[in-house]
Amino acid sequence: MKNILRIGSAFIGVIVGAGFASGQEVLQYFTSFGLMGILGAFISTALFAYVGMVLVWLGSREQTNSHKEVIYQASGNRFIGRIIDYIIIFTLFGVGVVMVAGAGSNLHQQFGVPHVVGTAIMTLFIIFIGMLNVDRVVSVIGGITPFLILFVIIISIFSFLTVDSSFALLDEVAKETPTTLPNWFISGINYVSFNTALGASMAIVMGGTEKNRKNAALGGLVGGLGLGVLILLSHLAIFAKIEEVGAMEMPMLGIVNEMSPVLGVLMSIVLFAMIFNTGISMFYAFAARFADIGTKKFKNFFLIAVITGFAASFVGFTDLVAYFYPLIGYLGLVLIAVLIIAPFRTRNRDNGQLEKRKSA
Repeated sequence: MKNILRIGSAFIGVIVGAGFASGQEVLQYFTSFGLMGILGAFISTALFAYVGMVLVWLGSREQTNSHKEVIYQASGNRFIGRIIDYIIIFTLFGVGVVMVAGAGSNLHQQFGVPHVVGTAIMTLFIIFIGMLNVDRVVSVIGGITPFLILFVIIISIFSFLTVDSSFALLDEVAKETPTTLPNWFISGINYVSFNTALGASMAIVMGGTEKNRKNAALGGLVGGLGLGVLILLSHLAIFAKIEEVGAMEMPMLGIVNEMSPVLGVLMSIVLFAMIFNTGISMFYAFAARFADIGTKKFKNFFLIAVITGFAASFVGFTDLVAYFYPLIGYLGLVLIAVLIIAPFRTRNRDNGQLEKRKSA
C-alpha cells in the first residue's frame, strides 16, 4: 500500500506543476466554459485514471529508465513510435521552460520581486536535485504533493463558503475568460492528452523503480483519480471567485491571499515546490532520453538543458500556457490512442511468445 501511494503521489506531482497549481491551466481549460467545465473535468478524470495506470505499469513491466523503448514497443510501429518519441522530447523541454517561467511569475505576484529572481532560484534548485539518483528524485516529487492537496481542499471550502454571486452570473463571467480551446468536451480530452505527453516519460521512469506490476498499475490509477479530484475542486474554487481572480496569472494564489496573507505566503511556497516538481521531472526525463542516468554524460546534458531552459523562459508564463499547452494536447492525441490499445497489444505479444515457447 505504501508503494502504491508513493507512486500515486509522485504521478500527481509530475503532472501538477506551475500551470495547474497556480490555477492558470484550470482557468483556461475548464472554468472558461463555466459550469459545463465540470463535465470536462469528469472526462479528464476517467482518462487520467486509465492513462496513469497504463504508463506506470508499462514502466514496471519493462524495468527501464527511459521512455524510448517502451514507447516504441507500445506503438507496434517504428514510424508511429518515432513520432511519439519526438512529441515527448519536445514536450519535456517545452514544459520545463514553462515551469521555470512559472517560478518567476509566482514570486513576482506574491512578493513583488523581479521575474528573473524566481527563474534563477528555480534553475539552481533543479540543477542541484537533478544530480541525485532516480529513487531520491521520485521521493522528493511525491513528498511535496500532499501539501498541495491540503491547500486545494482548504481553498475550495473557503470559496464555496464565501461565494457572493449567483451561479448564473458567475457562469456568464467565467465564459468571458479568454481561451484558445473550442469547447468543454475537446478541452477535457486535450488536457489529458497534453499532460500525458508531459508526464509519460517520468511516469515510465517511476514505474521502472517498482518491480511489482500490480502495485505500479494501482499507483498510476490512484494518481490519475487523485488528479481528477484536484481538477474538479480547483475548477469549482476558481469558478466561485472568478470575478476577483479571473484576470490573475495565479488565480489559486489570489484566492489564498484573500483568505489570509500568511496563508498566501505558505501557498506561494507550496506552489513554488509544485513548480519545482514538474520542472525537475521534465528536465530529468529529457536528459534520460539521451544519456544513461547517473553517468557524466547525463549530468552534463542535464546541466546544459536546464540552463538553456532558463534562457528560453522569458517568453512569459501566461502566453506559454495559452498557446504551447493546447498545441501539445493536439499532438499528444497520438500517444493517447497508443496507450488505450497498449495493454491489449502487450498481452497479444506475450501470448504469441508463450505459444512459440510451447511449440519449440
